[in-house]
Amino acid sequence: MKIKFYKLLNIIILYAFFINSLLYAEVVKDIIIVGNDRISNETIKIFTNVSVEDDLVEDDLNLILKNLYNTNFFKNVSLSLTDNVLSIKVVENPIVENIIFEGIKSNKILEILREDTFIKSRSSYNENLLKKEKERLNFILKNIGYYNSVVNIYVEEKKSNLVDLTIDINLGKKARIKKISFIGNKIFKDNKLRRVIASSEYRFWKFLTGRKYLNEGLVDFDTRLLTNFYKNNGYYNVEINSSFAKLVNNNEFELIFNIDAKSKIFFDDLKLNLPFDFDVNNFNKIEKLFKKIKGEAYSINKIEQILEEINYVTSLEQYQFVNATVDESIVNNKINLTFNVRETEKFYIDKINIYGNNITSENVIRNQLEVDEGDPYNEILINKSINTIKSLNFFKEVNKEVIEDKNTKTKKINIIVDEKPTGEITASAGFGTDGGTLGFGVKENNFLGRGIGLNTNFLLSEESFKGRFTVKNPNFKNSDKSVSFSAEAIEIDNLTTNGYKTNKIGFSIGSNFEYRNDFFLGVGNTNFYEVIDTNSTASARQKAQEGNYWDSFVKLDFDYDKRNQKFQTSSGFKSFYSIDLPVVSETNSLKNYYNYSYYFDLFDKNISNLSFYFETANSINNKEIKLSERIKIPSNRLRGFERGKVGPKDGTDFIGGNYAYSLNFSSTIPQLFAESQNVDFLFFTDVADIWGVDYDSSLDNSKIRSSIGLALDWFSPIGPMNFSIAQPITKANDDKTESFRFNLGTTF
Repeated sequence: MKIKFYKLLNIIILYAFFINSLLYAEVVKDIIIVGNDRISNETIKIFTNVSVEDDLVEDDLNLILKNLYNTNFFKNVSLSLTDNVLSIKVVENPIVENIIFEGIKSNKILEILREDTFIKSRSSYNENLLKKEKERLNFILKNIGYYNSVVNIYVEEKKSNLVDLTIDINLGKKARIKKISFIGNKIFKDNKLRRVIASSEYRFWKFLTGRKYLNEGLVDFDTRLLTNFYKNNGYYNVEINSSFAKLVNNNEFELIFNIDAKSKIFFDDLKLNLPFDFDVNNFNKIEKLFKKIKGEAYSINKIEQILEEINYVTSLEQYQFVNATVDESIVNNKINLTFNVRETEKFYIDKINIYGNNITSENVIRNQLEVDEGDPYNEILINKSINTIKSLNFFKEVNKEVIEDKNTKTKKINIIVDEKPTGEITASAGFGTDGGTLGFGVKENNFLGRGIGLNTNFLLSEESFKGRFTVKNPNFKNSDKSVSFSAEAIEIDNLTTNGYKTNKIGFSIGSNFEYRNDFFLGVGNTNFYEVIDTNSTASARQKAQEGNYWDSFVKLDFDYDKRNQKFQTSSGFKSFYSIDLPVVSETNSLKNYYNYSYYFDLFDKNISNLSFYFETANSINNKEIKLSERIKIPSNRLRGFERGKVGPKDGTDFIGGNYAYSLNFSSTIPQLFAESQNVDFLFFTDVADIWGVDYDSSLDNSKIRSSIGLALDWFSPIGPMNFSIAQPITKANDDKTESFRFNLGTTF
């Protein structure tokens, strides 16, 4: 009975409200506007969204008032509705005539500050907009490193309801990053984590990079880099609880990242949930992948690998309207995953917009897209496209926004990017018991915003100089194939020690493309002009090779890369084979090169690497290959021996061989100096041999060389340093040993 009574009461109240609104409604017969000077009556009527003969109630008047204020054209608005006449009285806001910036000399900073302003010349002025503009300027200045800047905006009133704005900015000194610290349950040492993030500590010689200055956008980017790094190493639940800057003195800050890695998570049960009309047999490869990774540490890259394979199969089977989602459940330290593949409602892509690319050409970004306007909307392909754009490493952030129109069954995709610096200058030095090397390089990954890579580097030692300039277009004419050109100059001067000198100058062109998932094919052509000079101290064999040579080779590369990540690899393998086939060559030398590297862990926090290297150089018509074509074991393949001072000798000259191999093992030792955040220790052992003298077999000196040693990586105040101490175990009598080597590298 009570329920019926309350229902009846509600109906009576609603009815009363309805009658009341009808009683107080009034039909507009005329609209009178006063106080406007610059803005026409008709424009104001459009803003009100009211016409003659409209019925208006009190709520309608409130809405009209709100609409007029939202235009920012009016300082004050009052309304009245009397005797069917709507009266609108307005006071217009002043118009901004001039905006003047003072205190900033840099055109680049001015250009940044003038983008997307709240107040523009010839626009309306009001105090709310002025407040927002000041907040925007302060945010931008902090984002580019000026934490101590002061912004003042002065308003000068002029005739005809005009104002001039003077924005006076005192930038102050740029906020430097004096120190970067990592605290909390971070698992990894600071030494390793510093190599993950983009920000770097201030050093006086780093005169080009902007990463040494405190930048909120860059710190956010660092946080994402750290999160991905931890998740790729099994720490699924990692939390970067806070990243904050602590003022040390004046304009210097300590950048602190508070990390809680939590426990390591491992893959357990992985399942694939398919629509009933999909052929399960087409997904057998994915099921095999599930079995393979079960028990391995969690990795985002592994998830993406599975989704990539799902995309590959569904595209082959022409399932266009599909989406893949992942359901996750964690039990103790195990994660169970169910990959749900489902058919979606049929939508098509109406338009793809790209925003934020002030430097990068739009076609560079569009070339990374797996979909185009007019294509079926496929969530898998959209996400793959976003990840591919991120992998360019041109942007701090890449986001997407999808706007759906159910009436037309279309979707509009907005891609928003935030660009970052893509250039780098590097320097390196190495010293050991056999002498030293100096290196210098300049690199740009996005030349003129066209996605073209430029790389110039030089390496100088006591007896050699090597210089190389490379241009690479990663997507030549939208073909998904990279094209590269390089020019190279090499000089090896042994006139005083062994009586000969070689000069090589030449160029190479090549193309590389992904033939199958993670399997790359490369084809190229190398051309060199070489001059060999000798003096009276040279051997008869060396003097016989004196002269000028022109060589041209066809180069074929086969690269199968299954590493979990190219930077700081911790698992997976890479297999690389290359062959140089002679086209124009006096010696007709055929060269083969093979390298296999396998990464794994022996215990917690450990990274181990086992690699095998093999190289040959022979003439296909049994001639003698040139001095510069003979093989010498790379110094990083046989530590404990001087560079190029092992193997066959002709007199006092180490001439190299026709064949060489090495077997190398290295493993980190996280237990040593576990509390030292900037030091890592590495154990290594090398086994190698070099043999074969095509012009005189009596000079052959085949013997297994081996060594064992320790290496120390130290992230020093002037840059990363590497020290290695090696002890040869087996060697030939004439081999030159080296017990200590030091390397230093830094960026500017």
